[in-house]
Amino acid sequence: MTDRELMVLAEQARERSYSPYSHFCVGAALLTKDGNVYTGCNIENAAYTPTNCAERTAFFKAVSEGERDFEAIAIVGGKRGTVAPFCAPCGVCRQVMAEFCKEDFKVILGNSARLSVHSLGELLPYSFTESDLF
Repeated sequence: MTDRELMVLAEQARERSYSPYSHFCVGAALLTKDGNVYTGCNIENAAYTPTNCAERTAFFKAVSEGERDFEAIAIVGGKRGTVAPFCAPCGVCRQVMAEFCKEDFKVILGNSARLSVHSLGELLPYSFTESDLF
């Protein structure tokens, strides 16, 4: 699957965003090493803290289905009706990525017209991982 194809799936997931408070819609498409794709959208809550980001929604869906080997994630977001030039994952989502992915995990930001590709290591240097527990 190409980066652009993965981004198109993220854009489709963004359409399912439940964001009645911020009106900031985010979609993500997570590609496994086996070629499976899990999508997610942000899901807000009136109490705010139970809100879940699109990236974590995609990861949690994949992990709950037994997936553990990931290749890339595409992320798109912006206020309802617009698309931001790029929508970087929040710190919590970066930490979840670090739990399941190596530093070379590909993070694709932007939209299907313009992509910006980064490694997880670039986005989260000095991450806290399992090796820090020993």
